[in-house]
Amino acid sequence: MDINNLYRRIIMEHYKDPKNKGLVEDASYLLINMTNPSCGDNVVLQLKVEDEIIKDIRHEGVGCSICCSAASMISEILKGKTKKEALEILDEYHLMIKGESYNKEILNNDLIVYEGVAKFPARIRCATLASRALEEGLLKKEDKHEWKF
Repeated sequence: MDINNLYRRIIMEHYKDPKNKGLVEDASYLLINMTNPSCGDNVVLQLKVEDEIIKDIRHEGVGCSICCSAASMISEILKGKTKKEALEILDEYHLMIKGESYNKEILNNDLIVYEGVAKFPARIRCATLASRALEEGLLKKEDKHEWKF
């Protein structure tokens, strides 16, 4: 099997059967909503961080297979990581998506399936919508009263 077909299959598996999908009613989660106006993708993420550890990531939204599968995969990979580890992974992921050199030791997970997105500039926003939302949440203060969305 060709590697591109394998990557497409993994993306479609996460699109059809997303992990961590569905929001919870819990005020201890931070809520981040981002939209890609160029194609209509919309993602809502909930993030729970305790003692610098990502305890949970939930997501809901509508969009293309790249956007929705990336939200699923990112939520699965980053759960249980420290904020620092998660931000390092996200930085390397964003470099890879832009077609730049990245650290394969840090990005040694399934996110590699999006490497080909760099060849399609219109899809870069799709592949990074959830990751940018998560990055924004991790970099904000954890005072839920400061969130304005």
